[in-house]
Amino acid sequence: MLQGARHVHISALHEASYNSKIDVDIIELRTSADLESSKIDGLIMPGGESTTMRLMGNSDISGLMPPLLKFIRENPKMPVMGTCAGAIIMADPQDGKSPLVDASISRNAYGRQTNSFEAMIYSSLLKRSFPGIFIRAPKFQSIGNDTYAIANYDEQIVGVKKTNRIALSFHPELSQDTGFHQWILEQAKTYAGVTK
Repeated sequence: MLQGARHVHISALHEASYNSKIDVDIIELRTSADLESSKIDGLIMPGGESTTMRLMGNSDISGLMPPLLKFIRENPKMPVMGTCAGAIIMADPQDGKSPLVDASISRNAYGRQTNSFEAMIYSSLLKRSFPGIFIRAPKFQSIGNDTYAIANYDEQIVGVKKTNRIALSFHPELSQDTGFHQWILEQAKTYAGVTK
């Protein structure tokens, strides 16, 4: 909850919860204390501005970014979804340690704000088409051996997955389709060991 499209993700999670009949308890992380005091079974790193997120998350006031990256690395089976700026941080955390997804990424690769666009993509994770909304979107340039493509647009990779972490160069929270948010709820339910 440092910056960016975080509130829209909350709305999308509530809609996905309703659609999937999976209850969700949303925890808003702003500081390292929020992370330490919470039980987390899944995580969304929202779109926004990656430089601003890094500055805020590494500030003395928040202090969230270092323990958050450590927490994700220590819990490789926990589902994580990074969108746009969140995907940039996952691919290039800039903390001197390994990336959260093994993929090289280029910021604003599709152009400025005025070059933003919507297009149907295909997601092998969802096994169907999905309405991709690209706003100053990054572009995946290459992926490593332990990461694979899960979403494509016009023969370009716009979504990758490593273990239970997905990084998307588009904004699923801005569409009316809750497929990716339902995915993270389903994975979080499994990760938490909840059975119904």
